[in-house]
Amino acid sequence: MTETIINLDTVNPIEFFGVNNSKLDILKKKYPLLKILSRGTQIKLSGAPEQIDLAKEKIILVIQYMERNGHLSENYFEQILGGDDAEAIDNFVEQNPNEVLVFGPNGKTVRARTANQKKMVHAIDKNDIVFAVGPAGTGKTYTAVALAVRALKNKIVKKIILTRPAVEAGESLGFLPGDLKEKIDPYLRPLYDALDDMIPADKLGYYMSTRTIEIAPLAYMRGRTLDHAFIILDESQNANDLQIKMFLTRIGANAKAIITGDPTQVDLPRNQKSGLEKAVRILQNIEGIAHIQLDEEDVVRHKLVKAIIKAYDKERENETENSYHR
Repeated sequence: MTETIINLDTVNPIEFFGVNNSKLDILKKKYPLLKILSRGTQIKLSGAPEQIDLAKEKIILVIQYMERNGHLSENYFEQILGGDDAEAIDNFVEQNPNEVLVFGPNGKTVRARTANQKKMVHAIDKNDIVFAVGPAGTGKTYTAVALAVRALKNKIVKKIILTRPAVEAGESLGFLPGDLKEKIDPYLRPLYDALDDMIPADKLGYYMSTRTIEIAPLAYMRGRTLDHAFIILDESQNANDLQIKMFLTRIGANAKAIITGDPTQVDLPRNQKSGLEKAVRILQNIEGIAHIQLDEEDVVRHKLVKAIIKAYDKERENETENSYHR
């Protein structure tokens, strides 16, 4: 009799074994000649070498799938155990964009919830740069951060860079208390909030201390070349033309980038023009760059947010029409 131990360190063992060990029971039924035991973040197989090799191959496929997607239904767990190769996993992912992107702390699952969020998922899989443009509450930033965390977890990239222009939205940055970091952090808080939903606090602290994850104002990107990184420029409507060009030209080898923005919420001074509209316009039809337009149908906040966005859009249309007739 042979024994082997498989580590489950890279996946959530509760998700792997299932509620009340429901998936473990499926595995045991699939391989009745093996003795299969779960021990924390390990699974122990005992039995004939050929039987162990067969079970180990399927278990590794399950782990690979979960590393990419987090969640795994009992139905698809059985399908993987009965399948022939990893191609079945790729086909399933293509056909099920609603699968979990990140399995966060306390069992929280993060997934693309709307049609255009799912388009973001497919777009970043097939392109190196994605523009995601739309109104507040459409999940642009949250989905982008989830995709970055997924890429880091799956070792597609080695680091995550999250950046925003530190632009004053009606308040004065200079009059805020504290040093430069304390003044700037409130502008970056939405990025911290998204990460808190997706990575356990101790692990996030480690990533931040080792600069595996960096959160910094856009101005700090100047002069850098970002290789093997997943880079997000959030609130890009508050970056001018030169800043967006600077950001895009930071992207190095084996890197991916998502640029999010809402053209209706520009907080730049009156004498400065947002560079987002120009970037979206001149970078159309370039292979490797995708453009996703989100709208009020993608709003995933309070139900009134959708109505508020529509009301403001209608008012803006009326103002434009009145201005035209003057």
